[in-house]
Amino acid sequence: MTHERGKDGPAEPRWPIVLAIVAVFFLLGALPERIRLVPAWVPYVVGILGLLPMAAVSLASEKTSWLRVERTVTLVFFAVMAAGTLASLGYLVSFMVRRSAEIHGLELLTSSIGVWINNVLMFSLLYWQMDRGGPGARASGAARRPDWLFPQEGLRSEDVPPGWAPTFVDYLFLAFSTATAFSATDVLPLTPRAKVTMMLETCISLVTIVVVAARAINVLGS
Repeated sequence: MTHERGKDGPAEPRWPIVLAIVAVFFLLGALPERIRLVPAWVPYVVGILGLLPMAAVSLASEKTSWLRVERTVTLVFFAVMAAGTLASLGYLVSFMVRRSAEIHGLELLTSSIGVWINNVLMFSLLYWQMDRGGPGARASGAARRPDWLFPQEGLRSEDVPPGWAPTFVDYLFLAFSTATAFSATDVLPLTPRAKVTMMLETCISLVTIVVVAARAINVLGS
């Protein structure tokens, strides 16, 4: 994915990020009632609060202050959703061990799929804001030290679009690959914090797939 850099603010469209946030609070709200740890309306309220700064960044003429607000809100949104996902996953495993006879295999499987997708979307938002100072810094050309090295950066200049910089879809693919392969694929982590966050995402994905989803399939097959 590419976008043009400019000095007046980010040219990167926000609609892919909006879709990711909408998907996150929809998945959390759709969890079965016995597994859901908070009322169904809570994820929707948190999601709406996370969307407001992005709307302001897209509509405001002066974007610098709104970019800082967007960054803060997105990181807080990730922290809240990550805590909720970890709590839901822990509750799923505990419920599965202690009261496995009370939960249906299909209910367990759909819950594990929701947690896994939620994990990918959450970490894609985190990576998008972490790398090189966030989307505002990347778009303005004031990017900081990279946390990840993308394959486009090792290609000849004629093979890469002018002004190339990673966008949200690149970080979504990074999060998807990490959750699927349990390791780095074509994107290499360069900093300790990048490696630690990828390890955390991998652990959540591993528990979700190996423990919860595998148990659900076993229950369905019995």
